[in-house]
Amino acid sequence: MSEDTRPIVVKRIKKVAGGHHGGAWKLAYADFVTAMMAFFLLMWLLGSVSNGDLKGLSEFFQNPLRVSFAGGSGSGDAMSILKGGGKDISSSSGYTREGELKRSGAANLRGARTAELRKEFEDRERRSLGNLKSNIEGMISGNLVFQQFKSQFAVDVIPEGLRIQIVDEQNRPMFDTSSAEPTPYFRAILREIGQSLNSVPNKISISGHTDAAQYSSGVRGFSNWELSVNRANAARREMIAGGMDENKVFRVVGFSSIMLFDRNDPLSPSNRRINITVLNQRTEEAMLQEDADVATDPENAPSPDSGAS
Repeated sequence: MSEDTRPIVVKRIKKVAGGHHGGAWKLAYADFVTAMMAFFLLMWLLGSVSNGDLKGLSEFFQNPLRVSFAGGSGSGDAMSILKGGGKDISSSSGYTREGELKRSGAANLRGARTAELRKEFEDRERRSLGNLKSNIEGMISGNLVFQQFKSQFAVDVIPEGLRIQIVDEQNRPMFDTSSAEPTPYFRAILREIGQSLNSVPNKISISGHTDAAQYSSGVRGFSNWELSVNRANAARREMIAGGMDENKVFRVVGFSSIMLFDRNDPLSPSNRRINITVLNQRTEEAMLQEDADVATDPENAPSPDSGAS
């Protein structure tokens, strides 16, 4: 082929004018805006969250497995309880030293206030029992019939409350020998005393006592235990008959001759007596607690031969 007949090839180069560089910058800008929004949102949250929650967040990042071990919705959750922590591990109030100090302070204030109110009540109760003592002594000395029995009365304030003791005399017994039937004069005294006790709201305890003279029937038969209980219960009946509220009776007991009035002479008539104790609230609460303890622990219950009734 001749040189004149070869095809002519024309190469054209397409040039593109410089334009924009695509949308990559938009993605970078969006990431930046998102990061800034997250930053400002974090700052807002940190400024509005309580110190306790912040501490919980901090502890979460330091020990993220705590929730798995202890439970709860978060590390700072009050329900997240470390076993063995605090006085009550079932408490949902959480435990902090500051909170414990606050609770302790509040408890001390309540305890001090309770003790103050208790003391005020006991002072009023003591004055009330003192007035009752004066009334009973005035009733005895002001009644011509009762004056002849004045030596058989003993009214005194004891730690348990106000005690009224009525003792036998050889020529003026409260009961016939070996009997639980009150004599007419003793019946009148008991009814007057019972009516006067309605002036105070306190409960009463009635106890019967005998001298050391024993029954010939022996331990298995009727003895001073039964007699002392029967006499105390007879006193209760007469006081109620005189107008005393029957709900005031808290306890009726018989002590036989184990608590002698005259220890030097176990056979002395003064050992045969009836004690009526107007109980203060502290003693009544102690007796109730004693009964509750026996109810929950039968091993501490008194034996059948203790004489209590």
